[in-house]
Amino acid sequence: MIPSALTIIRKGVPTLADALDQIAPDSSPHEMCDPFDIGEALEMLAQSGDAVTVYPSRMNKNRLMARIHQVDPEQPHFVIDFADGTPPPGVVTLVAALGGNAKLQFDLLQDWQSLPGHPNLVPATFPASCLVLNRRASPRLESPVGVNFVASFTLQGQAYELPLYDFSTGGVGMRATPEQAIGLRVGKKLERVQLELGPALVIIADLEIRLLRPFRTFLLGDQVQIGCAFRNISMQIRQNLESLVSVTGERRRGG
Repeated sequence: MIPSALTIIRKGVPTLADALDQIAPDSSPHEMCDPFDIGEALEMLAQSGDAVTVYPSRMNKNRLMARIHQVDPEQPHFVIDFADGTPPPGVVTLVAALGGNAKLQFDLLQDWQSLPGHPNLVPATFPASCLVLNRRASPRLESPVGVNFVASFTLQGQAYELPLYDFSTGGVGMRATPEQAIGLRVGKKLERVQLELGPALVIIADLEIRLLRPFRTFLLGDQVQIGCAFRNISMQIRQNLESLVSVTGERRRGG
């Protein structure tokens, strides 16, 4: 159970004022194909109730508004809750914001038949892939699998050692259980955090918590995303981070 202080407040029925534009072709999004990642993104939208903008076709500028009602990762199926009518049979493009840091977009092809007795609820199957456009000021890289990326710090006498799920020249993202996240809040300043960024780089830096987001993974259960920004880091540390981001990015591109 996620502590009440971290419980997501689900948003109300979306309106056209919440509509998002589609991802521009020249904006360089990346493709997400792992069904676990897709399921987690849909579950995040289901928990938050964030608006989903539905474009009935690429040539049709008319938009419908919806939310993700629920997700069944084992099928893998999910249910879309349309605010005002369902689209005609065929391909639609769905666009949503993820946590304020990214935009998610994917296409679905189906007949859009509602569930019996629920005219606004339409079942759907996970898309084979999604486009994700990150909107951070600094390029974000996920921590390599099997490599030690850890943040260690002490807060109010309690020692923390949390895995890093991503890093950039502007900050890091940690992952914690809801129990570990008790006592952490947005705006909290973390002093002298030891960041192990692989076998070759360990730095000490001050951080500020900018994001706390409960989410649920299919493998680990309830988790909390903790997004942190660096505070007043030295030029030497920034250069070390820039070098790590550059080298890691080149390796992933096969360079």
